[in-house]
Amino acid sequence: MIYPNSYRVGMSSLGFQLVYALLNKNDTYVCERFFLPEKGDSLLSVESGRELTQFPLIFISVSFEHDYLHIVEILSQGGISPLAKDREDRISGRMPLVICGGVATFMNPAPLAPFVDLFLIGEAEPFLEKVTDYLVREFKEGKRLEILHGVSMQYEGCYAPALYTPVYNDGHLTEHRAARELPSRIKKVFLDRCSKAAHSQLLSPLAEFSDLFLTELGRGCSRGCRFCAAGFIYRPPRLWDGDAVVAGIAERSGDISRVGLLGMEMADTAELDILSVYLGESGCALSFSSLRADRLSPSLLDLLAKSNLKSVAIAPDGCSERLRLVINKGLDERDIVRAAERLVTAGIYKLKIYLMIGLPTETEEDLNEAIQLVEKIKEKIDPIGRLRGRLCEIMISINCFTPKPWTPFQFHPFGVSEQLPRGEYRNREEVVGELKKRLNILKKGFRIYSNVHVNHDKPDNVLFQAVLARGDRKLADVLLEMVKYGIPWKQAMKRKGLTAEQYALCGFDESDYFPWSIIDHSIKQSYLWREYKKGFEAKKSEPCDTLECRKCGVCHG
Repeated sequence: MIYPNSYRVGMSSLGFQLVYALLNKNDTYVCERFFLPEKGDSLLSVESGRELTQFPLIFISVSFEHDYLHIVEILSQGGISPLAKDREDRISGRMPLVICGGVATFMNPAPLAPFVDLFLIGEAEPFLEKVTDYLVREFKEGKRLEILHGVSMQYEGCYAPALYTPVYNDGHLTEHRAARELPSRIKKVFLDRCSKAAHSQLLSPLAEFSDLFLTELGRGCSRGCRFCAAGFIYRPPRLWDGDAVVAGIAERSGDISRVGLLGMEMADTAELDILSVYLGESGCALSFSSLRADRLSPSLLDLLAKSNLKSVAIAPDGCSERLRLVINKGLDERDIVRAAERLVTAGIYKLKIYLMIGLPTETEEDLNEAIQLVEKIKEKIDPIGRLRGRLCEIMISINCFTPKPWTPFQFHPFGVSEQLPRGEYRNREEVVGELKKRLNILKKGFRIYSNVHVNHDKPDNVLFQAVLARGDRKLADVLLEMVKYGIPWKQAMKRKGLTAEQYALCGFDESDYFPWSIIDHSIKQSYLWREYKKGFEAKKSEPCDTLECRKCGVCHG
């Protein structure tokens, strides 16, 4: 099983750990781990030091677009033909069956499709073991395409790219033509409920979260932020009941006292209160990546203080009140300032604030409002810091917004404020230049405040992420070119006659067929288009009501 990044990053992924544990539940086969090797190191399995060519079934878990290149590198370094069409019909260690899953694949599997024999679209628990048993049973005698056809017929969520032909008309993708008897679209598989929440399986001192026991509160999010893929591709949103979460936490070993809860953005105050009391009574310290500014209860703040947690992140995301309506964030300035004040009062010494630039309709006025927000936060928290003898640091993380598949903003061009008509595009250099200008406005504005630090991504790098997020199978040749010749993405795209403009800087509308349209999340494109238009009107949409709502098509389509 491959995680296409370093051991430190991969072993911090709860999804990777969960799949690894599921694959090793069966005593008839063994799963070993591979990670992107450090420079100068060999590509060998962690468990036994075997080479990649000794494994006839290779599973890959991928969460982020920037790891696509690493997949090509690992297969090439391991002696495996990267392109699936170059692997022989008979499956063996040198000609393995490459199976790929993870959240990136059920957003848009297209850029990786030429490298992969089989995608598993969805959440692993309901079908991974069944599919793996089928493949283990068949691979020794069966032929590659026959096995892929058989497993695709038998199990939902199985997508074999070789059995689906992309059809283009005048340069535009119009459909994926399925082989005989196969469904025209691939239905995502999801876990309806659980009795024990997903939790850490292995803790390693070399991982990012070396002594932190991760436990999942649920999957998805009901808020419907228009930029957030997780809020749409994990629909319906599911919050595990308290007993399931407690059962997951209870699996930690006795010497682990730090618990990290994943999904605190979706948990309601009552649920957080119950868990806060449980963790406090169990002598556990609490940790989390971020939380909503409007979900701070007295019991949660009390646990934070007892946990000796010194750093917390809150995510306004939009730079202004108006932009937070555009993205349907549901946070106002008062929530954010009050949350900062209460967190610092509870003992926080480092406050992280996440902001995005390049959102639809964004103006310089919105950027200036973000600078004013930080000033208002400091007016509240600096007196608290002076009383205790240490001011709170503010770390501002500024990221360029990337339009993602299956969100209302999938129709929007990267880095452009206005909506573009279908087929119209903006110049790459101009868009990147404008984003750099916006970054400089924020950096200059924040520079006047003491104890405020800024980090940010690079617009040019994020543009390639946007290209991959919305790309089709043609981008596989770009990734191969980058690995083979060690050249930058822009040069590789030029060699292949492709442009960033056609993928990431172009306007789309409700009529478009996208590379990811082959995946069936049950979300109606007409719903996403309506939400996109509502964003430009800065209109609020209510959170998901899975009992009654029929708007998006997932629950009562």
